[in-house]
Amino acid sequence: MAVSDPFHLAVQVRDIDEARRFYGDFLGCPEGRSSESWVDFDLFGHQFVCHLNPALKDTAVASHKNPVDGHGVPVPHFGVVLEMTAWQALADKLRAHDVAFEIEPYVRFKGEPGEQATMFFYDPSGNALEFKAFKDRETQLFKKA
Repeated sequence: MAVSDPFHLAVQVRDIDEARRFYGDFLGCPEGRSSESWVDFDLFGHQFVCHLNPALKDTAVASHKNPVDGHGVPVPHFGVVLEMTAWQALADKLRAHDVAFEIEPYVRFKGEPGEQATMFFYDPSGNALEFKAFKDRETQLFKKA
């Protein structure tokens, strides 16, 4: 997927090979440059880098939860706004592989300008991910009431 202005995001992980299996093999993100302590991925057209933090070997990345639409949303989190069909395919894949959701796939803000399909889950190092979709991404992504 070509993005006109891709973002760059770097996160810490407990194991580079584990990150390769999750982001590369499971989520299907092509791998770019790497070393023993970091690896680049193409996350839907964005440059996403996993940096090894050996201190995480026996623990997970810390986060807290913020209330949104009756759910505890993990913060920090990151993800991608997908087209609805791609979002549904990802939700189906995650369910088929018994991925534990922090927030199960659902539509939030129903009937409001920000109505969106969303889901939250964690990578093996505890980084929170949100993938979402809108019926019409171009008009709804930043729409106010």
